[in-house]
Amino acid sequence: MVVKCLDTYALVEIYLGNPNFTRFFNEEVIISDLTLAEFYGDLYRKYNEKTAEYWFRKLSNISQIVPKEILIKAIKYRIDNKKQNLSFFDCVGYIFALENGIKFVTGDKEFKDKEGVEFVK
Repeated sequence: MVVKCLDTYALVEIYLGNPNFTRFFNEEVIISDLTLAEFYGDLYRKYNEKTAEYWFRKLSNISQIVPKEILIKAIKYRIDNKKQNLSFFDCVGYIFALENGIKFVTGDKEFKDKEGVEFVK
């Protein structure tokens, strides 16, 4: 089975029940621990701690630690592509996926035509 790396955009769409994204829970997926933290923050800010905690527990088992070397590559990637206004969290997820040879699943338009991306509308 092919493993895919979900970004925060994908997690938000899953939370909202978008069938284009909920299908990924029937596939083998991972997220970076930074993506989990960003998603937690998003849910905490928009909804409440109970919602954020529920999803944190639900997703913790698919969360992977990001090595420092990938964080540095993500910083460089963000700086080298500053005109695209990419978020640090998205760059970490993207580089994490590339370094692990897996698809990066997102609906963020900034990543639509990038190598290794499965773009979902």
